[in-house]
Amino acid sequence: MPLLRELTWPDLRDARPTLVVPVGSVEQHGPHLPLDTDVRIADAVAAGLLAAEPALVVAPAVAYGAAGEHEGFPGTVSIGHEALRSLLVEYGRSACRWAARLLFVNGHGGNVATLVEAVDLLRYEGRDVGWIPCAAPGADAHAGRTETSLLAALAPDAVRGDRAAPGATAPLAELLPALRAGGTAAVSANGVLGDPTGASGDEGRALLATVVDTALAALRAWDPGPGGRLRPPRGSRAATA
Repeated sequence: MPLLRELTWPDLRDARPTLVVPVGSVEQHGPHLPLDTDVRIADAVAAGLLAAEPALVVAPAVAYGAAGEHEGFPGTVSIGHEALRSLLVEYGRSACRWAARLLFVNGHGGNVATLVEAVDLLRYEGRDVGWIPCAAPGADAHAGRTETSLLAALAPDAVRGDRAAPGATAPLAELLPALRAGGTAAVSANGVLGDPTGASGDEGRALLATVVDTALAALRAWDPGPGGRLRPPRGSRAATA
């Protein structure tokens, strides 16, 4: 029972599935990656979960998120915190009328605070909802080697390798004050936080496998922590990382 867009309502009449919803963002990813990078990554992680658990149902992605930090660059479309929160809450209230569980797969860091609020409310209202990040170990912040490698694996023709160049490479903790005050453009002229040079499809495939494995373990354990984020099983490598 794979993709929601391919099903009819009788297919779901007695199913009570777990519904997986990728959540991304349309925002600048430097001069070399497409604006829908976060959507593509969230979709790929959801597809990986479905490959391992065919009883899941994967919904079309929520493509727009809270991305105000990137609005200094053309192409970014942010719907903001309040609109995203309302969308996710109403989505959950509606979908949980027929889905037993709802899992948001988040591909954009700027959505996290909003997801926590929305999922907290949905759980308070008695709905079995959780979320997981598309988090790769040791990832750089934005449009750097990590995301460039992932896109090189998922959609190599979408990567403009000749445009790839380092941006702000200082640790994110050092950049945060200026980021919060002026957005990404205040610290990086090309919109990159990291260094995409050296990225490869092979590295991206390995990263994606790790992200999917971690997400799958959290899905199977279904142990929502504060804010509804699913926690990896106790004693697993992901839990101790």
